Amino acid sequence: MSSESDTKSASTLPDDVLIILAVKDVVLFPRAVSYIAVGRPPSLAAAQEAITHRRRLGLLLQRDEHNENPGPQDLYSIGTVATVIRHMEAPDGMLHLLCRGEQRFRVVDFLHGLPFTAVRYQLIAEPESSDASIEARVIYLKQQALEAVEALSQTPPEFPSALKKIDSPAALADFVAGVFDFKPEHKQLVLETVELRPRLDRVIDLLAHQLEVMKLSREVGQQTREHIDQYQREYFLREQLKTIREELGEDGGAMEVEELREAIAKAGMPEEARSQCERELARLEAMPEASTEFAMVRSYLDWMLAMPWAICDAETIDIASARQILDQDHYGLDKIKRRILEYLAVRKLSREGHSPILCFVGPPGVGKTSLGQSIARALGLKFVRASLGGVHDEAEIRGHRRTYIGALPGTILQKIRKAGSRNPVFMLDELDKLGAGFHGDPASALLEVLDPEQNHSFQDHYLDVAFDLGQVFFIGTANLLENVPEPLRDRMEVIELAGYTADEKLQIARRYLFPRQLDASGLDAERVSVSDAALAALIEGYTREAGVRHLEREIGALLRHVAMRVAEGETGPFALDDEQLPAILGPPKFESEVRLRTATPGVATGLAWTPMGGDLLFIEASCVPGKGKLILTGKLGEVMKESAQAAVSLAKARLQALGVERQRLEDNDLHIHVPAGAIAKDGPSAGVAILVAVVSLLSNRTVRDDIAMTGEISLRGLVLPVGGIKEKVLAALRAGIHTVLLPARNRKDLEDIPQAAREQLQFVWLDDVDQAIATALAEKPCVVPASRDG
Repeated sequence: MSSESDTKSASTLPDDVLIILAVKDVVLFPRAVSYIAVGRPPSLAAAQEAITHRRRLGLLLQRDEHNENPGPQDLYSIGTVATVIRHMEAPDGMLHLLCRGEQRFRVVDFLHGLPFTAVRYQLIAEPESSDASIEARVIYLKQQALEAVEALSQTPPEFPSALKKIDSPAALADFVAGVFDFKPEHKQLVLETVELRPRLDRVIDLLAHQLEVMKLSREVGQQTREHIDQYQREYFLREQLKTIREELGEDGGAMEVEELREAIAKAGMPEEARSQCERELARLEAMPEASTEFAMVRSYLDWMLAMPWAICDAETIDIASARQILDQDHYGLDKIKRRILEYLAVRKLSREGHSPILCFVGPPGVGKTSLGQSIARALGLKFVRASLGGVHDEAEIRGHRRTYIGALPGTILQKIRKAGSRNPVFMLDELDKLGAGFHGDPASALLEVLDPEQNHSFQDHYLDVAFDLGQVFFIGTANLLENVPEPLRDRMEVIELAGYTADEKLQIARRYLFPRQLDASGLDAERVSVSDAALAALIEGYTREAGVRHLEREIGALLRHVAMRVAEGETGPFALDDEQLPAILGPPKFESEVRLRTATPGVATGLAWTPMGGDLLFIEASCVPGKGKLILTGKLGEVMKESAQAAVSLAKARLQALGVERQRLEDNDLHIHVPAGAIAKDGPSAGVAILVAVVSLLSNRTVRDDIAMTGEISLRGLVLPVGGIKEKVLAALRAGIHTVLLPARNRKDLEDIPQAAREQLQFVWLDDVDQAIATALAEKPCVVPASRDG
């Protein structure tokens, strides 16, 4: 409602001022009549002013029909002066006007300070000149119009007679342009064309285009009716339904686009990702659904919207609670747990810092994956795992380009989407088993993923926008650290898990493995029990591993035997003891070979490191008739061969002290063999064992059967440090050995060995090889048959 002063000023408008009504999709031509619905406040004020003071209205078309508050720059400058014939106010406040077009006008100037739009204007006179070319166009236009009328099924019957009565070329052009369903902007072009010949040509072109469309539509319809099958008929009907919905403003595709637009606005994407989505959405809106690219773009938008751009789970870092969870899930591993708790403490105190990237290295079955799950529990975060074993394509990490059929994001973003948050605990399993192929090196693609300085802008080839991985807690696992590429290894904090002692395995079996296998077998603890002696016999006689995976399988085999007896009708209870194991599992698979192997001179027990943990390595030496050559067998690497040559040289230097004649070596070949010849062996750590085996052979003194050794030797007789001490010591303990000879410079590694293992073993720290000879060999020579040396 306008105020009294506004009404007074508006009622005294001069005659050269025209009240303007901005319309969205209506172009009214002179001599035409049309209904116009008015609802916007400025338009209502203009209409009320015109009705109250019996003034004419000027109708101007908006350039953008979505603009609800158009200004002077948003309106065309040429419109139609109209008289309001009838008006009616609807219950919803809308005002319906029946207007008749009078004459074209041109805006001269817009007036300001009024509650509605008003302009100074200039009327445009209709040209009436006519010549032969115009008359020809009039005849042709009438023919086209009649032809179009015949193609339309819902045209008023009086239309042909009304068309024939029109004599004025200008009136004919306006009449045809107003009657047929041309687009508003095309009608506006006709309205702005004042000269007769161009106006008629423009209407003829528009009508010819519409006739061509109708003809093609009839042809398509006829062909479709002739050749269509059930599937094609359904498709045709759906396309027609789509067209009808578009005309009614109920287009499902448009609704879907609007839903996608709202989802993009709410997704919390960075500016780069949001702009990319909006560009793809604009492309999708312009595509037909039958297009092959439609599904590709839609799938891309679905992936973009499914990514957790702004979703982070709340971390609940309680060090005491985390310690309790780690103790519940894992027995032993005290040093590993302490390091994990240290990382969690740093993460709690430095929320803005980079997430640590850990790498658990150890043999299979020691609990690397379950440690990652425990960390996720302690943090209250989701846990996802990606197995990288055998991955040899870079696209598995970074995704494929969208141009490929069936393209998808890489494993990293797929798992992030599955987690539903930007900060899960993400385990990259089997890093040491990545392979490089002609598709690229996936380990190189992981360099960006595992670099805290770069992964905040990780770019997957499929999404093609940066995604922040800086909040992800990455944990890698590997069995063999040497197989992890050096640049990748440099980006991670390595935590080594060597293996378990027999006592630790017994506790793990009692606390975790046995209850888990009870559930898997459908049994309960009230019906089945197993003694510690049975578990110890399983550990010693049926499994020989660093982890507990095979041990769990053997426990499962025991309980499946019980389950079979229960299924056959026995009620129990069943008490499993070590005496029952051979009847259920067969004879023990492992026995102590040390006493058997070292019963004769020339055999020493060494300690070796393998990816599966530590193991015993027997060194055998023998003299055979020959010319003093050194023979090495057992698939030895170059470094191990050199260690054997150094050991022989040291032994030759001690022949006089050993009471051995040099002629014995000159008349015989010295043969050194390492059994399990099919397995490749290398490294310098067998030097001490090779020397002891050679000295044992030459001096006819056996090596003690309760002793094992490791260490590198130098030509000066020094014992040098080696790696894998923890794994080797645990292997000796598993084999029933009680004394271990180690390099003195490895004394610092003693703290890595579990306390229980230290209490069961005696350690001899070697500075030189003479200590090893004195400790390892028996005091008296044994009686050897004369045929031994040939």
